[in-house]
Amino acid sequence: MKRASQEKKDDYLSGLIAARRAILEVAAALPPEKRDEVFLGVWSIKDLTAHLIGWDYVNLQAAEEVLAGKVPSFFAHYDPDWKTFNAQLVEEYTRDDFAQLLSSVEESQRKLIDFLKTIPAEEFDKDRGVRTARGARVTIGRNLQAEIDDEKVHYRQIKDFAAAANA
Repeated sequence: MKRASQEKKDDYLSGLIAARRAILEVAAALPPEKRDEVFLGVWSIKDLTAHLIGWDYVNLQAAEEVLAGKVPSFFAHYDPDWKTFNAQLVEEYTRDDFAQLLSSVEESQRKLIDFLKTIPAEEFDKDRGVRTARGARVTIGRNLQAEIDDEKVHYRQIKDFAAAANA
């Protein structure tokens, strides 16, 4: 049982790292004039990167809250597609300097990963009785998988934008 838990923890961590690496590679390859161009709703690549930084810190706090048996506080901000909360995160973490933004997104993920490494593997999918207002089970692993899935979607969106920019 412990081995399976460690393998799942490793999968979460490697999934987070791989998804982010893919995003950063395609984002860094965008021509400078495309970095402020809106391509995703109201977001540019700079905005999307700020969004990632924000969610790294949100997920770090959420892991702490789940370990304490609490519903992660970000659930109080839910609206369709997390639109309002995401806008707040983008506003808080955006930077004009793209190199600084890339450095910040690497740092935020490093902090998240470093913290997650300290958590015993069996805690990632442990049911601590934490439920959303709608009754959904909340675990560290489920939150991280949602982040991995979200970043894979963002990677495809950026890749499509880059392809169109180079066409």
